Amino acid sequence: VGQRAVENEKALEWSRDERRKIQTGLNVRSFDVGDPDGIFGMRTRAGISRFQASRNETENGYLTAEQAKSLLAGQTSVHGGFGGGDGNDGAARAAGTPFRDCAACPEMMRIPAGSFVMGSPESEPRRFSREGPQHRVSVPAFAMGRYGVTFAEWDECVADGGCNGYQPDDVGWGRGDRPVIKVSWGNAQSYIVWLNSKVPGTLYRLPSEAEWEHAARAGTTTPFWWCDTITPDQANYDGSYAYNGGKTGQYRSKTVPVGSFEANKFGLYNVHGNVWEWVQDSWHGTYDGAPTDGSIWSGGNSRRKVACGGSWSVNPRFFRSALCYYNAPDGQGHILRFRVARTLTP
Repeated sequence: VGQRAVENEKALEWSRDERRKIQTGLNVRSFDVGDPDGIFGMRTRAGISRFQASRNETENGYLTAEQAKSLLAGQTSVHGGFGGGDGNDGAARAAGTPFRDCAACPEMMRIPAGSFVMGSPESEPRRFSREGPQHRVSVPAFAMGRYGVTFAEWDECVADGGCNGYQPDDVGWGRGDRPVIKVSWGNAQSYIVWLNSKVPGTLYRLPSEAEWEHAARAGTTTPFWWCDTITPDQANYDGSYAYNGGKTGQYRSKTVPVGSFEANKFGLYNVHGNVWEWVQDSWHGTYDGAPTDGSIWSGGNSRRKVACGGSWSVNPRFFRSALCYYNAPDGQGHILRFRVARTLTP
């Protein structure tokens, strides 16, 4: 390895979190480097070399700023030449690029205002009656986490004295950039309290169910944001099941790091599969009487809180855009996580 390549990468001064994102980017592109831990050992260097070979460039295992920018194109923005700043200006938010309100805050995406038909048509394969009646909803612009909250972000909350000191078990799957699991609806609220304390004047919260579906669909009307069928190459679920003529395939039997697979048109990752995501709403049996302005639907059964998006353990029927389900608000299963939303000021 040339000394110049080593020195050039060292000069970029990537943080450990940024190195984890690079490792996640390599994994997503099938240059397997194992669980992202922020340490560039032999396995990561080998993955970088394979990435460089795919570009017909010198295979030295050390990234240049331009290579890193290409590797993470459309995934994230970090310093050292990856492009973008911290996103803390109105122009960046208006353009739909990622932004953070603070160093510890999750990456957010501006979700544009829009009108969509919530629920599923009776013609949608394997729908549930609970997904009706369909109704048009107008959602104001808001921001939503680019990824589900990760173990790294949760652990930072705990280290800072927040989240009531609760440290959820990763069940041996790894922490870092994997989505935090075994968090209840109440646990999610404690993280949000801590997050709002970091940036006074902001309003972080869980999304409403309508906001979640609007963000997940990203302007589409099909069961999944990309089309009307699915394969395990597109999301993390029980791949032994097919949906609507799609192919079966790998069943990973655990979570995958956030940022795996392709983002939807609003820049959100993993809205289908991986782990169910809590929203703010209480459970209602149908959409009869549901709000049409995108707001939180209170009332109903307060002992059941809504979760959307499905998980690594379910078949595709259960994570179509139109389907959300419920759990007890104190449930802490290894299929439960959350993604934060944020109210935008004019």
